[in-house]
Formats: sequence, C-alpha cells, structure tokens
Amino acid sequence: MRRLMLWVLAGCAGLVLVYIRLAPVDVARWHTAEWQARAPGDYPGEGQFLAVRTGNAEDMARLGGAAEATARTRVIAGSAAAGHVTYQTRSRWMGFPDYTSVTLRDGQLQIFGRLRFGRKDFGVNEKRILAWIEAAGLDK
Repeated sequence: MRRLMLWVLAGCAGLVLVYIRLAPVDVARWHTAEWQARAPGDYPGEGQFLAVRTGNAEDMARLGGAAEATARTRVIAGSAAAGHVTYQTRSRWMGFPDYTSVTLRDGQLQIFGRLRFGRKDFGVNEKRILAWIEAAGLDK
C-alpha cells in the first residue's frame, strides 16, 4: 500500500511539473503597462520587484540586450522600440516562469518582475532585474 501511495504522489508531482513547463502564456495578462508614478529606486514586494530608473530609448535598448543575454529568457510581447516589452524567464531546475515588463514613459524606465506560480520568489526577480540594470549601466 505504501508503494502505491508513493507512486501516486510521484505521479501527481510529475503532472504538476509538466503543467508548469507546458502551461500556455496568457500574453494579455502579463504584457501590461502597470505604470506607477514613483521616484527612482527599488520597490520589493511579495513575489515581485519593481525598479524605477531615469532613462531613454537607448537605455531601454541596452537593458533589453542584457535581458535577452540572460539564459532561459525570451520576449513574449512588445519591443524596446515600442517602449514596452515583456520577457519570460524560466528557472533552471523546475522551469518556473517569471515575467518582467519594461516600460519607458516620460523619461523613466520601470522594470517590473513578478512570478506566475506561488507567493514567494526568494529574491529571484530582484536579483535578475538588478543584474540587468548593472549590465545596462543604469544608476538609481
């Protein structure tokens, strides 16, 4: 009986992992310009991170280059030229997707990263966004 329960639990865990990897991306849900007028700085939250920097189109293009050079990261919608782009980055082992939207408006870059599954990201979005900012040469 124990073996059967272990197989059932392993099968359920496997199904969850397959779902995480294969779940379709709802572009309309993630590619949003949730503009928040804020002073330049960092704004952590549960399962999310917002970084605000002064910037222009050239800064956004450099930030996009840093994002696209990141492993397991792809553009799901938008473009730097349009002033709004959303990236999906998957974790190495489990494949959990995180979504990061970059918006340029009124001389301000807002980089907003958030997770799709769960509540805590253990600082993953913050670490990734700050690495992109550093690679792009943006300061607070």
